[in-house]
Amino acid sequence: MSDVEVSVVLPAYNEEATIERTVEVTLETLASFLPADAFEVIVAEDGCDDRTPEIASRMASEDDRVRHIHSDERLGRGGALEYAFERAEGSTLVYFDTDLATDMKHLEELVESVRSGEYEVATGSRWMPENKAERPAKRAVSSLGYNTLVRLFLRSDLEDHQCGFKAISRETFDALRGEVEDEHWFWDTEVLVLAQRRGYRVKEFPVDWEPKGDTKVDLVRDVFGMGSQILRTWWQLSVSPRLSRRVSMAAGSVLVMLALVVAVGVVFDLEAVFDAMSGADSRWVVASGVVYLLSWPLRGLRYRDILDRLGYSGDTWFLTGAIFISQTGNLVFPARLGDGVRAYVVKARRDVPYPSGFASLAIERVFDLLAITVLAGTVLVGLVLTGGTDQIAQAIAAEVPPVTVGGETIDPGAAARTALQVAAVVGGAAVVAVTAILLSARRDSDYVHRAVTAVSNDSYADYVAGVIEQFVGDIEAVISDRSAFARVGVGSLVIWVVDVLTALVVFYAFGDAIRPALGGVITPALVATAFFAVSVGNLAKVLPLSPGGIGLYEGAFTLIVFGLTGIPAHVAFAISIVDHVVKNAVTIVGGLASMAWLNVSLTTAVEESREANEVEAAAATED
Repeated sequence: MSDVEVSVVLPAYNEEATIERTVEVTLETLASFLPADAFEVIVAEDGCDDRTPEIASRMASEDDRVRHIHSDERLGRGGALEYAFERAEGSTLVYFDTDLATDMKHLEELVESVRSGEYEVATGSRWMPENKAERPAKRAVSSLGYNTLVRLFLRSDLEDHQCGFKAISRETFDALRGEVEDEHWFWDTEVLVLAQRRGYRVKEFPVDWEPKGDTKVDLVRDVFGMGSQILRTWWQLSVSPRLSRRVSMAAGSVLVMLALVVAVGVVFDLEAVFDAMSGADSRWVVASGVVYLLSWPLRGLRYRDILDRLGYSGDTWFLTGAIFISQTGNLVFPARLGDGVRAYVVKARRDVPYPSGFASLAIERVFDLLAITVLAGTVLVGLVLTGGTDQIAQAIAAEVPPVTVGGETIDPGAAARTALQVAAVVGGAAVVAVTAILLSARRDSDYVHRAVTAVSNDSYADYVAGVIEQFVGDIEAVISDRSAFARVGVGSLVIWVVDVLTALVVFYAFGDAIRPALGGVITPALVATAFFAVSVGNLAKVLPLSPGGIGLYEGAFTLIVFGLTGIPAHVAFAISIVDHVVKNAVTIVGGLASMAWLNVSLTTAVEESREANEVEAAAATED
């Protein structure tokens, strides 16, 4: 049985210039208040590529009190500490930064606070009134802001969570390590927060501290890494425990139903619009829903082709269900948060990494925009050649008074011109984006890495750049492959043609109301108008201003239909509502059915998908 009571871990990454001196000072300080056989010093060398391993091994061979624990792969600071603590022999586990920024005169108080049994956790603090700490402005502002957020969101009573000078009992470490998720810079903060939440005694005491070397405060690491970890921990500790699966399913279903009610309630001339809607043939309205339903397996098939090109398999029906759920989420939550739901579903059920999951969504969006642009552009060329675009604006400006949509009064003529501008700008942006990706796919360049590291010199930026590069690379993998490009592109066109056919069936349901203006029901002019109206309406929905684009779609659709066909504005608006409600209703029913089939809670999926926004710290370097 070992006599070691105290294990001091020195997390080291590329510390060849200082590690020997740090170990010597640590041994000398420990020996001043502990018996010679009561402590050990462990160099937790985390995948170094300098002489640190060689130095640590030599010191371990020369002194039995020194141990060298090596990791071939980068574990991150938290990961390296856990790895070493698990292999340490002492009942009191200690660590501090190898730069010895904290005055070593405090080491005895740190160790004895836990070794004596008075506290389970002890930590030095640079923010207590009694201490002496030199803080460059960049460090001070960052540290003060970070600690304020931890106290505010995570209800911590401590002043300083980041000071690299801490001790914890073996029993407490064993009890908490399974709950700690971070593997890098947030690791010790998470330990402190969890220790307080679990009722362990935590001692915070002032230390004299002097920074050594240049500050390593970093934009990418600190903002994306630490900030996202605070939000993740807050969600897990304060929100998630209150969300049972039953509560989540109920809340998600209620929100979905409310979205449907909102969709029906968006009107500007309530009586006239309802009169027009009541005159529609319900049989053809139902038929339009059946037509629209046919597009969903096509969406699943297209998504399967995209994932297959990225190296991940998935059956069409499962992927169709995942799309149903994510699109339902987009109806419920603003800013297209439902897209994250699909990334979560394919990660949880098919092990598709988040970067690839979001890349597959981006690919789908690119092809959707291209397909819509092709359809709208074909009609737009004809309108430009025949003066039809001016006809839209002039007809609306001359015949329609100002319209209130979403509580805001707009000039219909100006709105018509805006709708056309949206189509042109968004469509053009889609083409430019795809062109850029296609060009990039054929070059061996490192634009992403250079852009990210331009604002950050920390190696954490390398990890962030790697995530972005994987995302862009996945998009390029599909777009740069001619066969995949053609297959997914044709599938996208067919999907949107079915979307237009759905609208045409809705038009047919309003046959009596539109016949006087058209001299018939489904005329060639109406078919062209439907393609343009549906395309522009969906381009307007690109703007994440409302759940499911409710209001945006109807406004653009109405302006186009009225301006090109002469169908009364209130009838055109009624058609747009029915068309959008039919499509949203099919989406909602399919989403609820898919949630039940795949046992997925919408709110839980949104919660879990936030993980995609956390830039994990495991691959970053030692501070």
